[in-house]
Amino acid sequence: MTRLQTLDTNLRAVLGASAELTEDRGELTLRVPADAWVDTCRVLRDHASLRFETCVDLCGVDYSAWKAPTYDASGAHPQRFAVVIHLLSVTHNWRLRVRAYAPDDAFPVIASLVDIWPSVNWYEREAFDLYGIVFEGHPDLRRILTDYGFIGHPFRKDFPISGHVEMRYDPEQKRVVYQPVTIEPREITPRVVREDHYGIERY
Repeated sequence: MTRLQTLDTNLRAVLGASAELTEDRGELTLRVPADAWVDTCRVLRDHASLRFETCVDLCGVDYSAWKAPTYDASGAHPQRFAVVIHLLSVTHNWRLRVRAYAPDDAFPVIASLVDIWPSVNWYEREAFDLYGIVFEGHPDLRRILTDYGFIGHPFRKDFPISGHVEMRYDPEQKRVVYQPVTIEPREITPRVVREDHYGIERY
């Protein structure tokens, strides 16, 4: 039995046969319901046959522009925002990707994992800043990369490439000022990427 098969077996034994596991390119991904996010992650960290002591990374994902023939007639992804973590077990020398979808597209909220892996503190702040995902229970949820007065969340698919405002230093006022964007909008996406069928495999 390979290491990946052992991990798959252990996950199903601990989480139950209903565990949503997929394998792709030699990696396992576990999908977790948002309401079981914290409890499942605690089990992944503490159970002796899993022991994922380290959260290597956490990021947000916006699926609003994702298209695949397996979805509904419009080709849209059923849920817009997801949080993905990458876990490492030093004890067993294996890795796992875990994904949970925020139940509300208009106001994405999911529980914070800071109490389980303190290392996710700044990762969750980054996902909040760039995607607008709110991590309930986070001790200091505020922007980390953009300016405090920044409007919107720049990694969302509907955020304009040029942004909403620009800033510059005004020598007369001796301070930084904000003003509407002066960049003329233009098409910068290659034509092939703009085609409706781009990225969908045809058989």
